[in-house]
Amino acid sequence: MRMSERIRLVAVVAVGLMFGPVLGAMPALAFDGNQPSDSAIPSPMEAFRYGAAALKTDKAKAVTSLEYAAEKGHPMAQWKLGRMYAEGDGVPQDDLRAFDYFSRIANAHADDSPGTPQARFVANAFVALGHYYLDGIPKTRVKADAARARQMFAYAATYFGDAEAQFNLARLYLEGNGAPKDVRQAARWFNAAAHKGQYQAQAQLGAMLFAGEGVPRQSARGLMWLTLAKDSAPAGEAWVGKLYDSAFSQATDDERSLALLYLERWLQTRRD
Repeated sequence: MRMSERIRLVAVVAVGLMFGPVLGAMPALAFDGNQPSDSAIPSPMEAFRYGAAALKTDKAKAVTSLEYAAEKGHPMAQWKLGRMYAEGDGVPQDDLRAFDYFSRIANAHADDSPGTPQARFVANAFVALGHYYLDGIPKTRVKADAARARQMFAYAATYFGDAEAQFNLARLYLEGNGAPKDVRQAARWFNAAAHKGQYQAQAQLGAMLFAGEGVPRQSARGLMWLTLAKDSAPAGEAWVGKLYDSAFSQATDDERSLALLYLERWLQTRRD
């Protein structure tokens, strides 16, 4: 079943997307600027590999190669260009062009098997679209739509089992944004992402369990998740450390000892 047949479920992109300029003349030129024979016209995979390699030395050539592969439908080239335009990496920053590249992936590959190598790029495209729909893109056709953002996160969270999608979906349920507030649903999705090692979900779940916020209180298990989150969080994520410090200072000696036991068991299962 293709994306067009499940539009009510995912509602990815409105009809009539305005894509960036296509490189219709690309097959007439080799990537080094020389005229090739028909047999020398690169495949989309060859163009993607050339572009990915050229990113380290010549971003202009890399973009040309990636755009050629993207116009031929190569999803990883589309994803890479989407990230580049989103971040202004080697190209002018342009959220609308990034949105369009991610939309192409979502439209064409929503039904790809979660076990394929490119599945994580497809899932990430849905997550990126979720963020764009959540905030909108100023002065463009992409308006803020929290309900559609939830659909993007929900699809990647359920079909692809993507941890970032699960975390973002949990946040929407926790805040009542794009859906009725549902703390238990939030905890469920934080738990799913936490078990995949998503440190933000571990911190949120840990705080909820430690305080008994909308879920039965499990202080030691909450402290375990907060410990894992603290150890994994980047230096700039000070809020994670604050949550941990607050819980640790309130915990009893028994709770700290039990949390350590839970942590040892968790680490053992990860090693196995």
